[in-house]
Formats: sequence, structure tokens, C-alpha cells
Amino acid sequence: MELNMLKSKTTCIKTSLLMALFGLMTSNAFCGGTITGTIQTDLQKYKKGAVVYLSGVKGPVRPQQKSIDQENLTFVPKVTTIPVGSTILFTNHDKIYHNIHSSSEAKQFNVDTYDAQSRSVTFDKPGPVHLLCNVHSEMTGWVVVTDNQYAAVSEHDGRFTIPDVPAGKYEIAVWSEKLKHNAHTTVTVADGKTSSVDINLDL
Repeated sequence: MELNMLKSKTTCIKTSLLMALFGLMTSNAFCGGTITGTIQTDLQKYKKGAVVYLSGVKGPVRPQQKSIDQENLTFVPKVTTIPVGSTILFTNHDKIYHNIHSSSEAKQFNVDTYDAQSRSVTFDKPGPVHLLCNVHSEMTGWVVVTDNQYAAVSEHDGRFTIPDVPAGKYEIAVWSEKLKHNAHTTVTVADGKTSSVDINLDL
């Protein structure tokens, strides 16, 4: 009987440990908060395409893969943001030849794309990368490479959302091709909460 009681206690302890571990894993899986906000500027057209990102975030960086298309002699989207180490797939949807290149400090490259052809480029240094086409001078775009995955590109109305941000106080930086210097502000994030911040651009 004592042996059965001992086995029962051991089983209960194991079950409790497993439940505690599962609860910890579940909690970690859903921790973090969300940052939302709006880019404020007098010129409506400059509300879109600003890159909002967090500075000084510690922890591992999760590289991503995104796509930028060449369509109707434009880069689509015109502005993209990725964390360092990520890859962009450039695909030509036009019936003509494109030559995509950049001589920016953060990335120098030169690739050719013909009709329906794709090329991959990995971005391994933070900073803005200006995209150009040697064949069509009117084509211009940007890849803004950040040192973490907490970044977003503002929509046409200036709104942006950065999800799954670890709790803490952060500096928010804003890049825009029209800004001489990056704009900065601060925000505090709590687990399971949404923090709102409006950012004024002095163009």
C-alpha cells in the first residue's frame, strides 16, 4: 500500500511539472505587446512609405524572405523593410529587361532580370539601400534593413503596426526618403497590451 501511495505521489509530481512547463511555454508563446501609431505630416503623400523601427532591442534576429516586383516600370512595393540577414526576391513582371542595382553603403549589388525571371539578394548590413535600374532611370525604390525584426512601413494614411514586441521601454526611429535625419521618440510596451504613439515628421 505504501508503495502504491509513493507511485501515486511521484505521478502527481510529474504531472504538475509537465503542466507547469506547458503553462510556461504557452505563456512565452503569447507574450509581448503591440505598437500602433500614425505618421503625422502636413503633406499627405509623405505619410506613406515611412519605416518605423525599434532601436536597441536585445535578442536573436529572425531573418525573413520578402519579394519586390518590377511591374509597369516601378518597384512594388516601393519601400520594404527587413531585418539584417534577410533575403529579397526580385521578380520581373514586365516584358522588358531590367537591371537592378545599388551602390548604398549598406549594400552594393547588381543583378539582371528578364521577363518572368527572379533574382535573390541577401542584405547583411543595417541601413537604407536605394534601388535603381540602369535601364530605366525613373525606377526607384528602397530596402531599409534594420538590426531587429520590429519594424513596419506606414500605410497611405500614415498608420503602422508593429506586433509581438517584448515588454520594455524602447526608442522608436523613423526613416523616410524625404527626411534629412531620422526622427526619434520613445514608447513603453507591456505584455498583452497595445501602445499607441504618433510621430511628427519635420520634412
